[in-house]
Amino acid sequence: MAKICEYVDVCIANEEDAADVFGIKASDTDVTNGEVNREGYKEVASELTKRFGFEKVAITLRESINANINNWSAMLYDGKDYYFSKRYNMQIVDHVGGGDSFGAGLIAASLEGYDAQSNIEFSVAASCLKHSIEGDFNMVSTDEVLKLADGDSSGRVQR
Repeated sequence: MAKICEYVDVCIANEEDAADVFGIKASDTDVTNGEVNREGYKEVASELTKRFGFEKVAITLRESINANINNWSAMLYDGKDYYFSKRYNMQIVDHVGGGDSFGAGLIAASLEGYDAQSNIEFSVAASCLKHSIEGDFNMVSTDEVLKLADGDSSGRVQR
């Protein structure tokens, strides 16, 4: 992976990837017990950037309460500043596609010119919604993602 990372501009990882692949661990974190120290991921992102020269590092932060209920958030590092998303408490229908929808959200928000904070909020909201849908395709609209990212988590049907 280290040789491949030399050609990567934006690194997208989950809370375990840097530790499992490169031995870079977040302090005060025990993912098995669902204990994620958000601040510890600043060190992880900074070290990944120093080691590989990434322009950006995005890390999803899953706090597993049990197999069906997780807290979900993420961090984006742009080489100088760290941006944390809101934390969502999710009742999971399907894990499949959660990471892909996060990555897709990150790419879509970047292409739309979102600032870093809006980008990470959009990406996490897209992924959070995907966890409520069976299958690996995120069947939500941009408007639905934006509503959640902007704070409307009521779940009310919009017509």
